[in-house]
Amino acid sequence: MYLLKNAWKSLTRSVGRNILIGLIVLVISVSCCIGLSIRQAAEQAREQTLESLSVTAQITVDRQSMMQQSMMGEGGFDKSQMMSIPNLTIEEMQTYAKASTVKSFYYTATISLNGTDEVEAISNSTSTADSNMIQGEGMQMPQMESGKGGGFAKGGMGVQGDFTIIGYSSDEAMTDFLAGTSTLTEGQMFEEGTEALDCIISDELATYNNLVVGDTMTVVNPNNEEESYTLSIVGIYNNSQSTATSSEVMQGFSSANDPANRIYMSYHAVELISEASSQTAVISTDETTGMETTTAIPSQVSGTYVFADVESYYAFEDEVRELGLDETYTVSSADLTRYEQSLLPLENLSQMAGYFLAVVFGIGAIILVVLNIFNVRERKYEIGVLTAIGMKKSKVAAQFLVESFVITIIALLIGAGIGAVSSVPVTNTLLASQIEAQSHQMMQAESSFGRPTGNKEMIGGKGQPMANIDYISSVTSATDFTVLMQLLGIGMILTLAASAVSIIFIMRYEPLKILSNRD
Repeated sequence: MYLLKNAWKSLTRSVGRNILIGLIVLVISVSCCIGLSIRQAAEQAREQTLESLSVTAQITVDRQSMMQQSMMGEGGFDKSQMMSIPNLTIEEMQTYAKASTVKSFYYTATISLNGTDEVEAISNSTSTADSNMIQGEGMQMPQMESGKGGGFAKGGMGVQGDFTIIGYSSDEAMTDFLAGTSTLTEGQMFEEGTEALDCIISDELATYNNLVVGDTMTVVNPNNEEESYTLSIVGIYNNSQSTATSSEVMQGFSSANDPANRIYMSYHAVELISEASSQTAVISTDETTGMETTTAIPSQVSGTYVFADVESYYAFEDEVRELGLDETYTVSSADLTRYEQSLLPLENLSQMAGYFLAVVFGIGAIILVVLNIFNVRERKYEIGVLTAIGMKKSKVAAQFLVESFVITIIALLIGAGIGAVSSVPVTNTLLASQIEAQSHQMMQAESSFGRPTGNKEMIGGKGQPMANIDYISSVTSATDFTVLMQLLGIGMILTLAASAVSIIFIMRYEPLKILSNRD
């Protein structure tokens, strides 16, 4: 009790000195509170985003791994190996969908068909007809003569038509409608699993060709215009991103890539068209090159695995390897890639806050140590008197430690309050700066490649369509109980580090020398 009373008297006797120490601790505590809050906000945002994230994955051919394995052989890289690796069939995908980590599985089939004189695709460019050739698996496809049919190499991607026809296995596969970017405005949706050639078209395509629900439209095989299919329009949908995407990205490339020219059907209906085309296809062989071509409509099948959480996704690859998936294929998730990109500015800010914390902690510790050294030297005579009248050095050291803790606790409480109030606006302001810097960096990269930089939130790869990044742009809470405990820990460490110097000096002092040489 005497120790506490003496400590309190000392605190009230040297108000100016203690206020100075308290202000330094206050600045340190506010800085540390904001820094810790930023790091905690990043962690909270990561956890909250993960909780709401619907993780999906696809199994695709791992071309990079194939090339590396081929180059390790004696003959070096063999292009023919690339042609011999088929994509997974629906049956194989469904086998891997039996993995215990898979929550659900859906799939789509995509084909490309041409329009007719009565039904034309929307196009902003006159070059579509001349540029509807796309490159297959390392091969340049020959130009077709309109109306005479043609073919494409077996194993290649074939000729791009005017329309993209997408067949869905279930409502779950229609992610645009689930996300709300596409909405059925007229008619009804085609029945799930039906083989009837029912389809829904975009409202732009309907207006362009004066089509309504109940009409039919004829589409033809781009490899053989004598092969046609009649689709029944059962519904019309609106795509809110159609106009922006088509005008900024797809213009002048291919009308089939325009969202307005996408026609949605049941998966089984699309497969029915694909199978019918294969049965009537004309297969021919080039006498010079030996290359085999077919007029069958190529179909691209894609399967998507849905997981309950991220841990299930990471466990999925081990399961499918056990089920027989070889190293030629890889498991990837576009959702996790977008998730990591959305956190990039906040992660950068959290990293900077970590460096800031280290600097504040180091400088703060040095300042407090120096102040405590001056404090002990200034109170040297007081220490000599206390020890001379019988007070143990350990108790004198404990008194100094109590004084430091009292000042630190008061300053920490005030600093935590200021930090808690200011952490959210400070974090959001710094986060906005990080997003702007990130966007500016991307714009500079696009500019270096000579690409348009009008949309600062877009990125693009080598010839790949640009994609929006939905950054986490704000946090609603930052300071919580965890931050307060971390702040208290930092305060205790700083106090003990600074007081340790005082204790060392006190334990070395000799009271008789102090009293006999009072200077």
